[in-house]
Amino acid sequence: MKKISGLLAIAFLMGFSSCTSDSNEKDPKNPNQVDLSNLEENFEISGLVKGAENYQVTLEALSQQGTIELAKTSTNSEGQFMLKGNIQGMGLYQLRIGLKDKVIPLTMEPNDKIKVEADYVTFESKPTITGTKWAAVVTEYMKLFNVFASKQVELTQKKELSQADQIKEFMIIRKPLDDFASKKISKDPGNPANIILSTSLTPVMGFDNWDPNHLEVLKKMGIAYDNKYSGSPIAASINAQIQQIQTGFDEYKSFQQTGNANKSSAGSLTAPEIALKNPQGKVIKLSSLRGKVVLIDFWASWCGPCRKENPNVVRMYEKYKNKGFTVYSVSLDKDAEAWKRAITADGLAWPNHVSDLLQWDSPMPQLYGFQGIPYTVLVDKKGKIIGTNLRGAALEQKLTEVLGS
Repeated sequence: MKKISGLLAIAFLMGFSSCTSDSNEKDPKNPNQVDLSNLEENFEISGLVKGAENYQVTLEALSQQGTIELAKTSTNSEGQFMLKGNIQGMGLYQLRIGLKDKVIPLTMEPNDKIKVEADYVTFESKPTITGTKWAAVVTEYMKLFNVFASKQVELTQKKELSQADQIKEFMIIRKPLDDFASKKISKDPGNPANIILSTSLTPVMGFDNWDPNHLEVLKKMGIAYDNKYSGSPIAASINAQIQQIQTGFDEYKSFQQTGNANKSSAGSLTAPEIALKNPQGKVIKLSSLRGKVVLIDFWASWCGPCRKENPNVVRMYEKYKNKGFTVYSVSLDKDAEAWKRAITADGLAWPNHVSDLLQWDSPMPQLYGFQGIPYTVLVDKKGKIIGTNLRGAALEQKLTEVLGS
């Protein structure tokens, strides 16, 4: 089990962050810097960071394309700073200090006036944020997250525990974080801080140990955001993510029920057959891979989250390919050349790449019951489905169970 860094919330929420407008003029020398000099200032961040004298301070927006610099200043000889600039709407931002990855998340709205007090050494884990209605919640959550992260480090050092016992203890140590998030979101579902808190309620480790009550809490948040931030990219993105969780959970329940009703099926359904052409025009059938554990990976070259997940899939392939594991990539591309370039650029070394080049007109989403990508289905050596929508740590966890470490 890997250590979860203090940036888990930020990393997971890349899919929740709103895309930046292409209408902003970018510096050709620095494509991740947006020129906002002609826009009226609508936020202010002041602060004191002890031990960070004459350090650079930057506010960044999170987008599917990565971090985008919005404003920059420096601390004075006492560690004080004042940062002003323009944001286009409520969303997830991050405040960076120094040259290393010292960042804290900020769920800012236009006209926010924020104050940050911290020590440079513990900037990521123990900042005090004040000045807005969401600040106190984020500050408290980050302190709880720091306790959780420390306990998780201790858990990874318990080599004598079985995988099942590690998962059990993991769920115990994260429960205070989950309970806090559930309580705060239920009490104030429209609070911007919920962008961060909601990461504790998502099934990042799969549905086996996930509390389905979290889905109802997330739905309350989605409705509140729809009402409060109607028409905003962040509200639309969050509701799309919630719908994807609902779909995945419905599929999980269906698989579980089928397994209970039919003990001879090894507890899961047979993966529906796929027979599509590879980039060279040859048909590759999913069933031709029987005898291997197969990850069916639905993706596309134009899908930012898919491309971000690809390095992890490559790592899993390299780690387990000699233990009977392979990947069957099904692309929802329309442009054949873009598809081929992405395979090469991302180093997707396995031979099983197929597509009908119909994008969302493909029958694949209906056949496998998904509405968003990336989406994965893990199939055992007999062609039975043993996991769905596994990514990141959850995918590695499941492969370890099936194939060993």
